[in-house]
Amino acid sequence: MMAMLMILSFAASMIAVPNAAAQTKTPTWPFVDALPNPAGVGQPVLINWGLLNYIPGSNLNDGFNITMQITYPNGKVENHTGKTWSTGNLGKKIAFSEPGNYTLQTVYDGEIYGGRHYLPSQSENVTLQIIDGYWKADHPGHTLPDEYWTRPVDSQLREWYTIMGSWFATPNNLYAPWNAAPESAHILWSMPIGDTQGGMAGGDNYQVGAQAGDAYEGKFVGSIILNGVLFYNRERSGTSAVQTIVAVDLHTGKTLWERNYDFGGSRVSRGQTLTFMNQNNRGTFSYIWMASGTNMWALSPTTGNLVYNMTNVPAGAGSAAGGGPTYYGPSGEMLRYTATYTTSNGTLRIQQWNSTYLVEQAYMKAGLDTGTSGQWGAQVNNPGLGTGNAATLLAANGVTAGTARSYNGNFGYDKTWYITGLTANPGGILHVFPDDRIILGSFSVTNGVYLTGVSMDSENAGFPLFTNRHFAAPEAWKELETGSNMQSGWVAFSNNPYVAILWTKESRINYAFSLENGRFMYETEPQNFADGWTDSPSGEKMIAYGKLYEASVGGIVYCYNATTGKLIWSREITDKYNESYHREAWWLIPVAISDGKIYIGHMAHSAQEPKPRGAPFFALDCETGETVWMIDGAFRQTRWGGRGLMGDSMIVTMDTYDQQIYAIGKGPSAMTATAPNFAITTGTTALISGTVMDVSPGTQTDKVQLRFSNGVPAVSDESMSEWMLYVYKQFERPMSTTGVEVTVFAQQGDRVIDIGTTVSNANGRYSIDWTPPADATGKWDIYAYFSGSAGYYGSFAQTEMAVSAAPEVVPPEPLPPYGLYILGAAIAIIITVIIVGLLNYKKK
Repeated sequence: MMAMLMILSFAASMIAVPNAAAQTKTPTWPFVDALPNPAGVGQPVLINWGLLNYIPGSNLNDGFNITMQITYPNGKVENHTGKTWSTGNLGKKIAFSEPGNYTLQTVYDGEIYGGRHYLPSQSENVTLQIIDGYWKADHPGHTLPDEYWTRPVDSQLREWYTIMGSWFATPNNLYAPWNAAPESAHILWSMPIGDTQGGMAGGDNYQVGAQAGDAYEGKFVGSIILNGVLFYNRERSGTSAVQTIVAVDLHTGKTLWERNYDFGGSRVSRGQTLTFMNQNNRGTFSYIWMASGTNMWALSPTTGNLVYNMTNVPAGAGSAAGGGPTYYGPSGEMLRYTATYTTSNGTLRIQQWNSTYLVEQAYMKAGLDTGTSGQWGAQVNNPGLGTGNAATLLAANGVTAGTARSYNGNFGYDKTWYITGLTANPGGILHVFPDDRIILGSFSVTNGVYLTGVSMDSENAGFPLFTNRHFAAPEAWKELETGSNMQSGWVAFSNNPYVAILWTKESRINYAFSLENGRFMYETEPQNFADGWTDSPSGEKMIAYGKLYEASVGGIVYCYNATTGKLIWSREITDKYNESYHREAWWLIPVAISDGKIYIGHMAHSAQEPKPRGAPFFALDCETGETVWMIDGAFRQTRWGGRGLMGDSMIVTMDTYDQQIYAIGKGPSAMTATAPNFAITTGTTALISGTVMDVSPGTQTDKVQLRFSNGVPAVSDESMSEWMLYVYKQFERPMSTTGVEVTVFAQQGDRVIDIGTTVSNANGRYSIDWTPPADATGKWDIYAYFSGSAGYYGSFAQTEMAVSAAPEVVPPEPLPPYGLYILGAAIAIIITVIIVGLLNYKKK
């Protein structure tokens, strides 16, 4: 797809044709190279071949037609012919299944290009050794981060792409891959949404809180996450011409920029990261897109500056199951589709509009694609681009509004398919899976369901997979209210497995249809009566991991087998205080599915005041339905505004209780350690102590530091939800909070003594006793280590401690035997009597 976009975007290549006139004869210098060499059996080998020549004044499609010959050890000859870039080279990866010496040679037959006759030539032979049991070492790569990380991420850390998801727009089925989704309610930071004071007014206003935007004035609508940055519309939705966009670093919680735009009431609607490759420049280009009507404006994510804009963008047709009418191609190009049926000849025309092709066509029409300047940055930033009948391309680089140039032509439609021989109108476009298939159809309570599928893969594009497959309306459908958008219709589409879900509101039944053959598959049992009140079923049902998940007004989460319709598990989330007026359960709304977990919150059509307390936000295991974590009263969602979204392995959401934006994810921790600062002797017990603290961005704010002057303690995953309510929501301090596990050891050179494991308390402090053994004299490094948890990355601290030998104990002289003591005493008594007698005699 990417290569095709590039090829279609430039002028046709110069074809090598014989020229009767005299041409300049140009010698050629062929080459061939293999990397690695030697290589192992089955190891991919990159073979580069071509000419050291280049084609002067060439366009991107110019190149030499040249062959690389491989002679196998058994003598077999294999030819690989291809067209080089204008620089004269091309390459291909090949894996060889047999050991031995392979001979590589480039053979060029010669060509004529633009007055030059490039002469035939052959390269020297190169021997490629393939050795059984040998494997040229691959780069070892890098491990995923085990500590808090930020953007930008060095391009060499390739493995990290798996945790760096973006949220360009509400994704199909709310499925958000490329995230290590949060396994704890740990809050990283919070900030005011900024368009109103938040929380309860109090005083004369009693318990009424700030308006949340429901209904019809929703906030946070259209929010996106693009490469680690949250972009949201600060003002509520409405008709105001001036809108404010706020850019916030997800990892720090800091506002990067905030700007006002007067684009006819347009707002942020989606993001884009376009991968563009050509011979000159390769990489990604990212944009924030604002939209109003058929106009779209591309802004720089780093500055908010206008880059270029488009007008008369076709409306297209999109899915009712989320994602809107705009789809993304494999390179990030924005795609829209239109379908036109001609009754007279039974022909269906499907057109694909491509935002990348639009820009490239305008660039070409302006005559700006000369030489080797075919680079995306040069296209969208070129001051020569301007307005046209089908597109207005206004580059911010040196172009003033009203001075742009005009071009004729219907730009942007890069593909058209015709399906003939249809006997009836296949209906409108229901959903598109780019480069896979497009689904058309209709639904009514009288005529039932009609479905048509058309292939869009590269080999079978335009081939009808099934046409006007009919499912007769059940008798019960005649009683349904489907007029005036009464919330019955198509609600979910998936290509893994190929299933579409049709919801009938009053009967609360899901009907499943195969997108492989268009046939009816199953219907589910009727759901709870309250689910019939739903007014947004397309945002409540999604398919992932081969399962159909639902959560709605009834307060029950359902998980069905998406292929059979069998109920696998269900969870009812009750309101134990009955403050919500929908049953005894919370009105639920799914937020995202990622990393094997489904995230769900509470919302209502119009928020009651005072708002019901304790609204749940929770994560369930997609396979079992078991609770991964739950927090009550933290992140109440909004019906008319934007729900939570996910990117860079974090959830970011607005909370209607206090009009704050919260980021949830794994945060950093910090430790201290102290030991006696004087030498102790072996055999003496020493106390080693310290702290384990939460140092997430939110803990560094004035509001938190005023309450936690000694820092915010890190707590156990079991205590996290109530602790976060205490720290960020000012709820009562929980009395059962526990800390984290700390391991302490002593090290002296290569010798390590395991001192033991302890647990910090609710104040973040830990301590442990150590009695050094007799042979443990000298200076010791003491390490305290927290290995991390679902809520925190790990950390460690070091201190030192001196241990001296205990003083030598001198044993006393041995005492005489017991009998000698008695004899000595008797003799002493006799001597005393004699002395006393002599003294008395002298007196006399």
